[in-house]
Amino acid sequence: MTSAPELTVLQVPVSDPRVRPLLRELGHEYSTRYGKDAHAEISRYPDEEFTEPYGGLLLLLLERGEPVAGGAFRRYDATTAELKRIWTHSAHRRRGLARRVIAELEREAGTRGYRRIYLTTGPRQPEARGLYLATGYTPLFDTGADPETIGPLPFEKHLQAEARRAGTARTARTGKAADL
Repeated sequence: MTSAPELTVLQVPVSDPRVRPLLRELGHEYSTRYGKDAHAEISRYPDEEFTEPYGGLLLLLLERGEPVAGGAFRRYDATTAELKRIWTHSAHRRRGLARRVIAELEREAGTRGYRRIYLTTGPRQPEARGLYLATGYTPLFDTGADPETIGPLPFEKHLQAEARRAGTARTARTGKAADL
């Protein structure tokens, strides 16, 4: 019996070359599902929003040095982080990697003092909708309605106080947010 390869979690800038293949595949997937070029939507937010001091973060999961999943958050408001660009490479799906990305992003958002996570997903992404429901996100829309009539599907999750306290303590000790 062989064990699963170890994953490395890295905080990286959007300009890191290992990010490009994931975002390219994400854009292609969105374009296929929605019938229009989605690269403009992916690049709608400036890269700076996913770095300090703007309150954001982009991380990658690497397996044997290769990116297999990633995601980011940006500052939505003073107490809320917004998840963006959650993606698992098509060759690595159904392994729980997106759950790991979300957990890492939530943990880091909590250490940076955010109390709430907000996100939207598209109406033609039932896998994402299922993922967010399964990971404890509350839908801010009528789940009985046809998703196509809603547009972007908003979700929220309030972070546990323990994660926020750990982040506050860490920030107080170091004077800055913790690194991954």
